[in-house]
Amino acid sequence: MAHVTDEIFRRDAYARSVAARVVAADQTGIELDRSVFYPEGGGQPGDRGVLQCGDLAIPIVDTRKDERGRLLHLPAAGAQLPRPDAQVLAIIDWEYRYRHMRMHTCLHLLCALVPHGVTGGAIGQDKGRLDFAVPEVPDKARLEQELTRLIAGDHAVSYRFISDTELDAAGELVRTLSVQPPRGQGQVRLVEVAGVDLQPCGGTHVARTGEIGRVRVGKIESKGKQNRRINIHLD
Repeated sequence: MAHVTDEIFRRDAYARSVAARVVAADQTGIELDRSVFYPEGGGQPGDRGVLQCGDLAIPIVDTRKDERGRLLHLPAAGAQLPRPDAQVLAIIDWEYRYRHMRMHTCLHLLCALVPHGVTGGAIGQDKGRLDFAVPEVPDKARLEQELTRLIAGDHAVSYRFISDTELDAAGELVRTLSVQPPRGQGQVRLVEVAGVDLQPCGGTHVARTGEIGRVRVGKIESKGKQNRRINIHLD
């Protein structure tokens, strides 16, 4: 049975570092008993940063989960690896993560403003996007105005959990058509933007919408008869 890493970022997206023990380490990745590093998923890139092991600083260029579900910290090519059971301080690149948190939260607001199924998405440092199953092209100026209003409203962002059965009974919570929330773990995390949006999500988010800052709506692209891609930029 594979070791299950304590994923601290799921309950505290603002945790920047944690003392951890090395479970396993090779060129495919470094596994820890606990981590603040978010693994690539749901359109959000994996975290990068450093594992500090005594005088050894191991650059981490990406974080992913393998086919067995192990959370792996990917070291830079040629980096020296820590020994199993070694103690490390896992430190994320906070500026890199925080921009993803701001963008990810903004895309939740966009979901609330475009009440249609989501067919795809991506989160970047300066730009993010969502694809919607909607025939008409949304009004760009109105979208930007409404996003600005919701951000300025400084709505609280919080988490709660429901069971798989409760999620199945409330199918309207699932907005993504191409990717379903993970089931089989007994509970699913919901992300709630107070008074604005509620949906399953495992990503990292800011605590209040005011932290998102200024954004602008970029190009709205037609990606098929029933598909529109809305690009969002962090200013």
